[in-house]
Amino acid sequence: MKSYSNQRKVSLFFRYLLLTILAILWLIPIFWIVLASFSYNDTGFISTFFPEKWTFQNYIGIFTNSQFPYLHWIINTLLVAIISATLSTFFQISVAYVLSRLRFRLRKPFLQIALVLGMFPGFMSMIALYYILKGLNMLNLGGLILVYVGGAGLGFYVAKGFFDTIPRSLDEAAELDGATKWQVFTKIGLPLSKPMIVYTALTTFMAPWVDFIFSGIILSTLGDPKTYTIAYGLYNMLSSSKGSATTYFAQFVAGCVITAIPITILFVIMQKFYVSGITAGVDNG
Repeated sequence: MKSYSNQRKVSLFFRYLLLTILAILWLIPIFWIVLASFSYNDTGFISTFFPEKWTFQNYIGIFTNSQFPYLHWIINTLLVAIISATLSTFFQISVAYVLSRLRFRLRKPFLQIALVLGMFPGFMSMIALYYILKGLNMLNLGGLILVYVGGAGLGFYVAKGFFDTIPRSLDEAAELDGATKWQVFTKIGLPLSKPMIVYTALTTFMAPWVDFIFSGIILSTLGDPKTYTIAYGLYNMLSSSKGSATTYFAQFVAGCVITAIPITILFVIMQKFYVSGITAGVDNG
């Protein structure tokens, strides 16, 4: 018995040691980016871990730089992310609820086809999407929102797993009392699925916030920096002209730190709902 107890302690020690090492390795780049954003640098890339000279000029410069309108990028990205997250969450939750609670012809084939389509990365369709939006004259923020929302329905599997855990007897009792399918969905399904709604909203909000591929393909055609999102705008800051990578690198780092703040705050506030949502959805999917 004592030997088993000692083995357990040793096992726990090495597990926590491994987790501590992984946490340190994961946090070092984050600390470096934050420290680099406060580093005074007029020669190019930052080569030291701790700033040799501290300054807030990088944060001031990112907002006052007339060539790269960072504030417009934030507003554009926030607008796209909020609209996309709202519509995508509604579509995902609706599709997941229907496939979980209702039974109809071709339901199983649809689940199988959706699973196969979900295995292909979305950027494989970016050329086709570009020409479709070009034909519709929608190479703008509206077209970008359509791209993010268009495939939202295929991300229903985690939410479906969550709805599968809700007792079907609740639906049947409500229907016996005269409730319609829509009333069952809005009065019973949605209130009981708050963790999944939060999880879905967070994931669909993050996608536009950090996306570079689709925003770069769709918005680069206009050539107007004021229409860019944060990810593509920051990339353009370092690649717009020769020497810009070294000239604006410190401001670029400051912009990255500012970009990470909203996502970090959202995760801290909604962590409880996020973890419970993804756990229930995956475990029962």
